Amino acid sequence: MEKMTPGSPDAREENKTRRSSNPVRRLYDWVISWAQHPNAAVALFLLAFAESSFFPIPPDVLLITLAIAMPKKSFKWAAIALAGSVTGGIAGYLLGLNFMAIIGDRILDFYHLQSKYGEVQALYRQYDAWAVAVGGFTPLPYKLFTITAGAFRINFITFVIASIISRAGRFFLVAGFIYLFGPKVRYFLEKYFNLFTIIFTILLIGGFIIIKWLL
Repeated sequence: MEKMTPGSPDAREENKTRRSSNPVRRLYDWVISWAQHPNAAVALFLLAFAESSFFPIPPDVLLITLAIAMPKKSFKWAAIALAGSVTGGIAGYLLGLNFMAIIGDRILDFYHLQSKYGEVQALYRQYDAWAVAVGGFTPLPYKLFTITAGAFRINFITFVIASIISRAGRFFLVAGFIYLFGPKVRYFLEKYFNLFTIIFTILLIGGFIIIKWLL
């Protein structure tokens, strides 16, 4: 069987065919395509809103594309993503509060997150709404935390504050990297950013534990 040379027209065509047959990849490419649209800001807000309760693609992918295209507007894009995400998080909270059995459970089942329900409940019992900050900053599914926060009737004000802090930390960190380093930082963000947020969160929680132990 003849092997195709990487980068050859045949290889590129095969990769294109594979991408087109992958529904998640098609959805990802569709999200990215909005970066060229005149209403890109509206698309970013709606994407961030939807991802907070039911949509699978995180707003980071569109945020990174827009910020790299227009680095001087990086913080504007981050603010739009923050507004959409927190508003969507509130919608997810209300969904879990009032429609958990009808809608919330189905969303969690669709993403195979039902097994994590008890684990999140334990986090809420220990840390209250501040557990949302973990879901909001790390690559953990934010929708899992917004919906269950409502279902467990977590304090709403604390929930909103934790959402604002964690989502702002995530989006403005991305914007800051791109603003300072430009397009060359894209590879790092796409490959290592989620790992960085996990390490940062572990160190932050570890710091709080040490302070509590010392005091």
